Amino acid sequence: MARTLITSAIPYINGIKHLGNLVGSQLPADLYARWCRLRGDEVLFLCATDEHGTPAELAAAKAGKPVAEYCAEMWQVQAGLAEGFRLSFDHFGRSSSPQNHRLTQHFAGQLAENGLIEERVERQVYSVADGRFLPDRYVEGTCPNCGYDRARGDQCENCTKQLDPTDLIEPRSAISGSTELEQRETKHLYLLQSKLKDELDAWIDSQEGWPILTTSIAKKWLHDGEGLQDRGITRDLDWGIPVRKGEDDWPGMEGKVFYVWFDAPIEYIACAAEWVEAGKGEDWERWWREDKGAGDVRYVQFMGKDNVPFHTLSFPATLIGSAEPWKKVDYLKSFNYLNYDGGQFSTSQGRGVFMDQALEILPPDYWRWWLLSHVPESQDTEFTWEKFAADVNKDLADVLGNFVSRITKFCRSKFGEAVPEGGEWGAREEALAERIEAGFSRYSSHMDAIEVRKAASELRSLWVAGNEYLQEAAPWATFKEDPGTAAMQVRMGLNLIRLYAAISSPFIPDACNAMLKSLNLSDAPLPKGRNALTALAPGHAFEVPENLFRKISDEERDGWAARFSGRRE
Repeated sequence: MARTLITSAIPYINGIKHLGNLVGSQLPADLYARWCRLRGDEVLFLCATDEHGTPAELAAAKAGKPVAEYCAEMWQVQAGLAEGFRLSFDHFGRSSSPQNHRLTQHFAGQLAENGLIEERVERQVYSVADGRFLPDRYVEGTCPNCGYDRARGDQCENCTKQLDPTDLIEPRSAISGSTELEQRETKHLYLLQSKLKDELDAWIDSQEGWPILTTSIAKKWLHDGEGLQDRGITRDLDWGIPVRKGEDDWPGMEGKVFYVWFDAPIEYIACAAEWVEAGKGEDWERWWREDKGAGDVRYVQFMGKDNVPFHTLSFPATLIGSAEPWKKVDYLKSFNYLNYDGGQFSTSQGRGVFMDQALEILPPDYWRWWLLSHVPESQDTEFTWEKFAADVNKDLADVLGNFVSRITKFCRSKFGEAVPEGGEWGAREEALAERIEAGFSRYSSHMDAIEVRKAASELRSLWVAGNEYLQEAAPWATFKEDPGTAAMQVRMGLNLIRLYAAISSPFIPDACNAMLKSLNLSDAPLPKGRNALTALAPGHAFEVPENLFRKISDEERDGWAARFSGRRE
C-alpha cells in the first residue's frame, strides 16, 4: 500500500478566509487526498491554523479579546468552515499547540548547535506611544510604489511589492495610529540560509516533475540579485513561541518569540503529533522521520505562489540544517491567484465571497466544482458571477443532475424502483464502454499527476458521455417497441450513476453520497475496466433521489454580485 502525506498551507487565524484562499491550497489538497484514498493509499492529510505573529495580535486587539482567547474561538470557526466545505483533514491542528512549541524550540537548538544561527543587532521601528517595537505588519503607511495608503511594513496588498517599514511614506503604528516612531536597536536571531544555498540548490535540482511555477519561484529567490539571504527568526512580541534552545534558556533572548514564518511550517510536523495525541492515529514519526519509517512516504504540499519561497527554501533550510533525517517534500503543487470580478479578493477590504458567506447561499458542492474546475494552475483566473452561475447550471444541473433525474424517474415509471432485467448490449453500448474506459484512464492519469483542471474537464466529458448515450438510445422511445432493450438501456444508465458516484466524489462528495444512497450503496470502488457498467445486477433496489442540483436564477446571480462587491464589516 502506497503511503501519501499531504499538507495544505495553514491559514492565518485572523478572520474568515475568502474563496481565493480556499482554492489556493486547502481545496485542491482535499481533492488529492480523497483521490489517494480512493485508489487505496494510506493517507495522512494535515492542516492547521497559523496563530502567531502580528495578524493574530492585531485581530485580537480589534476584537477586544485576549489573543489566546481570540485564537481559540477562531480555530473553532475555521474548523467548522473546513467541515462545511467537506475538507477531509485527518487532523486540523493549531500552531500554538504544545507540540509545536517543543518542536520549534528543538529545531532552533539543533540549528544553533550546527552553527546556523547568529545573533545580530539591528535597528527597528519603535513606537513611543505604544511603548514597544513594531514588527513589519504593525507599521502602516503609504506605499512608495503605487501610493496605496494602507500598505503594511512587509508588503503592499495593493501592488504586492515587498517593503520594509522604513520604505513607507508617513508611517504610523497599526496599533494606535501614532506617528511618533523612532529607530531603535534590538537584538535578534538569524537563520544563516546563505550557508545552505548550495545544498538547497542541489535538492531542488534533484526533484522530478515539479510544476514550473514552483521551481521558477524557488530559483529566482536562490539566484536573482544577491541570492538567498539570511533571515531573522525572532521578534519582539508577547504572543508566540518563547525563544529557547530545546529545553534550555537562550541568554539575551528573554521576552522574545520566534518569528511566525519559522514556527508555522514546523506545525506541519507538530500537527501529526497532535493527531496522535488526539487519539486519531499512532506513531507520527513514521510519517516524518526517515529513520522511523518515513522513507517510503510520498509527501505532497499545496499552496499559493506567495508561499512557495518559504516552502522550497526556508522550511527545507530548517530541516536540512538540523542534520536530522526529517522527511522533505517530494512534490509541491503551487497555484496562481483567483481574482474577483475584475479585481482582487481582499480580506482587509471585504471584497469578494468569504467561506461562511458562500455556504450561506449555496451547498458546498456548487463551490467545490466551480473552484476546482477553474483552479488557477497555469495563470491567474477570475471569478465572476456570470461564469459561476452559467457553469453550475450547465455542468451540475443540466448535465449530471439531469442525467440522474431522467434515468431514475423513467425507470420508476416503466419498471419500478429496481434495476430491470432483459436485453443485451449492442454496438452503441460497446462504443460507450470503450469511451468510458478511455475517459476514465485519462481522468485517472490527470488526478495522479494533480492536473486538476484537466481532470475536471475529463470528468465533465464522462458525464456528457452518459447524457449523449441516453439521448441517442432514447429508452422512452425504445420501450414502445422493445421493452427488453429499453430495460438494458436503463440498466446501463443506472450503472453510470454508480460509476459517477465513485469517480466524482473527490470533486462533489455530497452529491456522490446522495447518488450512492439512492442506489442503496454505502460506497463504490473505482472502476476496473467495463465491469463498472454491469456492477448493479437486475433486481437491485433503488430510490429516486431529490434533484441533486438546482439552477441559479438570474435574479440570485445579480443580487449576489451586488452584495459581495463592497466592504465586509
